[in-house]
Amino acid sequence: MMKYDEIHIEDLEIYARHGVFPEETKLGQRFILSVTMYTDTRKAGKKDILDLSVDYGEVSHFVTAYMQENTYKLIEAAAENLAEEMLLRYPLLAGVELELKKPWAPVGLPLKYVSVRISRFWHKAYVAMGSNLGDKKAYLDQAVEELDGFRDCKVEKVSQYLVTKPYGGVEQDDFLNGCLLLKTLLTPEELLERLHEVEQKAHRERIVRWGPRTLDLDILLYDDLVLETENLIIPHIEMHLRDFVLKPLNEIAPNLRHPIYKKTVSQMLAELESK
Repeated sequence: MMKYDEIHIEDLEIYARHGVFPEETKLGQRFILSVTMYTDTRKAGKKDILDLSVDYGEVSHFVTAYMQENTYKLIEAAAENLAEEMLLRYPLLAGVELELKKPWAPVGLPLKYVSVRISRFWHKAYVAMGSNLGDKKAYLDQAVEELDGFRDCKVEKVSQYLVTKPYGGVEQDDFLNGCLLLKTLLTPEELLERLHEVEQKAHRERIVRWGPRTLDLDILLYDDLVLETENLIIPHIEMHLRDFVLKPLNEIAPNLRHPIYKKTVSQMLAELESK
């Protein structure tokens, strides 16, 4: 992960109404919030201009108001939602780390406080798109529009669409393929679920492997993550073997490096085309 500068807000005291018990949400109690904001302070530091940085004073007032205007049963939920709102509100933030302390936690025992500490960042995911049924371009355009419409996702780049022959030996119509760069707050598993939702809206049916489909969305890369679970493998296991993936990806990210093979997209495409 890229190394960022840090701006700290330490032990901000907030009187708010969060808790499981009715008296906590009715009477309220004291919370202590510490925030680390990950950003790039160089421009602000060189030019001495506040607008080029994240205003910690404004942030302090915002998080205080947010904590007081919303009510959650769990401090986990309060921290999670606050982190998301901060990342959505302040575009210069790459990530935040929050520690939310609850000094008066009702556990019936003497303690200093209980706390929850979380780190949340924006991530970059490259997604392959394909369609070979119906109005192919409309399906790809719809996918781009829907993904960009989610508050926790933003489409930053989209390749041109490429007509390609079907892959996998199933006789079917030609595909229209493309790639996009997505900035997202979602985890890889959450992103996979979101992509499946978008596919389902396009009436995608998973009947034949490598068969015809209205819309196919695959996670190719997610930051520099290497992940293998029962439902998801990142990087996409066959991306380096598919020209219909590498060609549009090369258009938007030629110097992007594969985290396992350590080759750029342009290098992988050149090697594939030379075979």
